[in-house]
Amino acid sequence: MRASRTPVRRGAAMTTAAPSPRVLDHPSRDDIRLEGVLHALSDPQRLLIVRELARRAAELTCSDFELPVTKSTSTHHFRVLREAGVIQQIYRGTAKLNALRRPDLDTLFPGLLDSVLLAATRQEERSARGDSPSGGRVG
Repeated sequence: MRASRTPVRRGAAMTTAAPSPRVLDHPSRDDIRLEGVLHALSDPQRLLIVRELARRAAELTCSDFELPVTKSTSTHHFRVLREAGVIQQIYRGTAKLNALRRPDLDTLFPGLLDSVLLAATRQEERSARGDSPSGGRVG
C-alpha cells in the first residue's frame, strides 16, 4: 500500500510531506466549540503559545517556546490547545510541529482570535506600565 502525500502548511506556503506513522487526533472544524476555545485561551501559558504562533505565522516545534513550566506541563498545554481546535500538531520526523488553526477559527468565530490577541497585547502593555486592571479605581 502506497502512503498518500498530505499537504502540510509551512509558514505561508504549502509543502507536501509524507505522513508520519504517528498521528494526533484533532477536532474537525465542525467539532470546534466556542467554550473549548475560550477555555484553552484562558490560561496565560497557552495564550503565550497562541500569541507566538500568530506573531510568527509559521510551524514551530514545542521547544521553540520558552515556557516557564516543566516539560510535562508544557505537553499538557499543547494538548489542551490541540483538543480545543486552536492549534494543529503534526509529526515531521521526530519533531512535533505546531500551527495555529487561524482559518478554521476565523471562519467559525470571526474576529475572536484577533480580539483576544489584541486584548492580550493591551494587557501586557498595561502591566509593563504598572497600570491596574481597574484603571486606578478602588473597590
